[in-house]
Amino acid sequence: MQSATAGVLLSVATAEAVLGVLGNSVIALVNCLDWARKKKISKTGLLLTGLATTRICLIWIISLDAYIKVFFPSMYRSYSLIESITYMWLTVNYLSVWFAASLSIFYFLKIANFSNYVFLWLKRRTGKVFYFLVGCLLISWLISFSLVVDNMDGNKMKQRNRTWEIHKERKKVIINHVLVNVGVLSLFMITLFTCFLLIVSLWRHSRRMQSHVSGFRYLNTEAHVKAMKVLISFIILYTFYFIGISIEIICIFIPDNKLLFIFGFTMASMYPCCHSFILILTSNQMKQSSLRVLKGLKCCEKGKGLRTMGKSGTKTGSLE
Repeated sequence: MQSATAGVLLSVATAEAVLGVLGNSVIALVNCLDWARKKKISKTGLLLTGLATTRICLIWIISLDAYIKVFFPSMYRSYSLIESITYMWLTVNYLSVWFAASLSIFYFLKIANFSNYVFLWLKRRTGKVFYFLVGCLLISWLISFSLVVDNMDGNKMKQRNRTWEIHKERKKVIINHVLVNVGVLSLFMITLFTCFLLIVSLWRHSRRMQSHVSGFRYLNTEAHVKAMKVLISFIILYTFYFIGISIEIICIFIPDNKLLFIFGFTMASMYPCCHSFILILTSNQMKQSSLRVLKGLKCCEKGKGLRTMGKSGTKTGSLE
């Protein structure tokens, strides 16, 4: 029964990973084509492209790590493999969380409407906020990376001399994981906070406009309600991602419980998959651009097929 449940969860996680790569690839491709056509890109377009790209990399790293742990656990005896996956995951995870935090802050400053002095001051200095966020990313990543390097070196030494107490070691590993992820957790909390404030602002604005039941104001209210739904779904999926990653980290201490690990992998894979399709389906511009890209790809495939047929036909004629 347990193996059947694990198989179902693993199939779901794999499907999520595949769909996540496809959805984020479409977002990145649409923004890149728009960039090439207009010869410039907005900050939100740049952040969306970066978020989609890092999500694709994140899906590949999480999936690779999960499949190795489930099907080839003996490979994790190689410290070079553990180091490579850890360093890649740390970097890509930081970038992904930073892009999500930056995007939520920019949407908050662009759309929200508060009379607070701090908010108005930040709204007038959006560019400076961006550079401040870049600085925070670099500092927090460097601190976390140095901590991970120290932990890796310490674990190598301990493998050679196994004379420490297991209870103390587990306690130290938990503290180390918390310290390494302080920057990520801070960005996660900033993202949730700004999304919550943006939902409050949109809710207040839609309440004020509910008395107007016709014309542009009604359409504007519908747009605000749709935006709130997107933000709430983002918060839920983003929380699921962090819970899933936390479960995978906890499974370091219980490596025999593969079902729990696969459950964490499934939860973590929901965010990059589902949110990409929510972004595509709720944005008319993104939806139309995606359809144009898909039609273009189909036309390219048909064109290749026709050229191939033409070449084979020419060859056949010469033979005859």
